[in-house]
Amino acid sequence: MKISSFWMDVLRGMVIGVANIIPGVSGGTMMVSMGIYDKLIHSVTHLFSDFKKSFRFLLPILIGIVLALALLAKLFSFLLARWPIATNLGFCGLILGSLPSIFKHVKHKGFKLSYGLCFAAFFVLIVVLAVVNESSGNDVVLHTNFFGLFMLFIVGVIAAATMVIPGVSGSMMLMLMGYYQPVINLVSDGITALLKLDWGMIGHCVILGVPFAIGVVLGIFAIAKLIEWIMNKWHLQTMWAIIGLICASPIAILLKTSWASFSIGQLLIGLVAAAAGWFAAGWLSE
Repeated sequence: MKISSFWMDVLRGMVIGVANIIPGVSGGTMMVSMGIYDKLIHSVTHLFSDFKKSFRFLLPILIGIVLALALLAKLFSFLLARWPIATNLGFCGLILGSLPSIFKHVKHKGFKLSYGLCFAAFFVLIVVLAVVNESSGNDVVLHTNFFGLFMLFIVGVIAAATMVIPGVSGSMMLMLMGYYQPVINLVSDGITALLKLDWGMIGHCVILGVPFAIGVVLGIFAIAKLIEWIMNKWHLQTMWAIIGLICASPIAILLKTSWASFSIGQLLIGLVAAAAGWFAAGWLSE
């Protein structure tokens, strides 16, 4: 049964949403792996000049991201706690499965030293970040005073920018700043409050969530403009840099994976999950 393009984009949005939940996994890489990165950046930067077309593409993606945050955050938290190796191997397969479609952008375009340098620089960058950032800072406490709300806005800008860049994990950046668990708890508390119609808690979550959301929106627009300019000016160098990011991402994910629960059974399940991720990447990039 063929799925309509709208629901395919919802599924792609859910993949992006799940990736942005999990520290170490890049939402930007998932966008590239599914073949929608260029189109998504273009839609963001041309939202007002070509509103109808851009909004039609972005809406199902946004719906998918929200559904992932609302429905799958706890599921993947459970999977990462219970089956960390298998779950992360599945994401590695999903990431690596994008390489055939990405190579189409550079195939038969020749090779220059600048391409190799871009690939190597960004490959090393991601691996070094994974090695250096082994520990995160202490979690902060969210406050509704001016400074607390202003910091949520700044954190939203930084998180959004890193979430869009392939190979860089926005959730890992939140973790390093001490905001990952507080923001996840804020989303979870907001959903619970809505289900229970707890208006006091809803108001509290809205007060904290609005500046963060504004920061996210502004961060996405700012970085999308920058990325579009870079891709227009140095397209092939950018594509080789993205290939370097993608090749390094599985290494970074596996370095962050807890191997304490290693077993042959979990490894076999992980290899099956990796194969499924590889084929899913090809399907989602069609």
